[in-house]
Amino acid sequence: MQAKKVFAKAYLWLVLIVLYAPILFIVIFSFTEAKSLGNWTGFSTQLYQNLFNGSMQNSSGLLAAVKNTLVIAVIAALVATILGTIAAIGIYHLRGRKKQVMTFLNNIPMINPDVITGVSLFLLFVFIGLSQGYLTVILAHISFCTPYVVLNVMPKLRQLNPNIYEAALDLGATPAQALRKVLVPALRPGMISGFILSFTMSLDDFAVTFFTRGTIGLDTLSTYIYADARKGGLTPELKPLMSIIFLIILIVLLAINIRQSKQEANSSKK
Repeated sequence: MQAKKVFAKAYLWLVLIVLYAPILFIVIFSFTEAKSLGNWTGFSTQLYQNLFNGSMQNSSGLLAAVKNTLVIAVIAALVATILGTIAAIGIYHLRGRKKQVMTFLNNIPMINPDVITGVSLFLLFVFIGLSQGYLTVILAHISFCTPYVVLNVMPKLRQLNPNIYEAALDLGATPAQALRKVLVPALRPGMISGFILSFTMSLDDFAVTFFTRGTIGLDTLSTYIYADARKGGLTPELKPLMSIIFLIILIVLLAINIRQSKQEANSSKK
């Protein structure tokens, strides 16, 4: 039994090291001026200074890619959260085979390879004559983010008392008021989780963006890094940028977990 515990702990630490060692590696080497990753030339914050004061080479291209990435991710996550919540409510109230079919159809985009999704959306936009650019990328991101919102909201619907909505209607609330004041507050944790997951998926996407951005020079962070790598190496300032993004995401996740822990503690006291 003791050997199993030791093996389990060793396996857990091995998995954590494999997952986080590359990120830690980038963070450490973001504090040196070396252009190639893995070459330490002494502690320096010059790359961070170059990133913030715009003195790096092609700084406008990188900053534009970051701006495009954030704008697309925020818009796609917001719209996907709204559509996914409405879709989850609709699927939840279906019965029998219809519910099974809709749940199955919702799961397909999540397990479908990104390359197939990107190519199919590219062909669709070409077929309907929609000019590729900001709009097509946002529509594409909404399409693959929405199923994840449905997946996050559905468990909250199962936990919800089904009589609450009808009770609100019996007390004189309109369907819109019952949705806004009864369902949405109860589903808010799932909606927030769906929004964060959608934002992360959009932020991270490459294949779908690559096929739907067109040839107008629209770059997100992933496509910028791909084009930069094809030139023979990565821009050194990408190391501090990746470190900052990871730090922001880590802070957000810690804040959400701390808030949830406090809410669970308060609810257990009641």
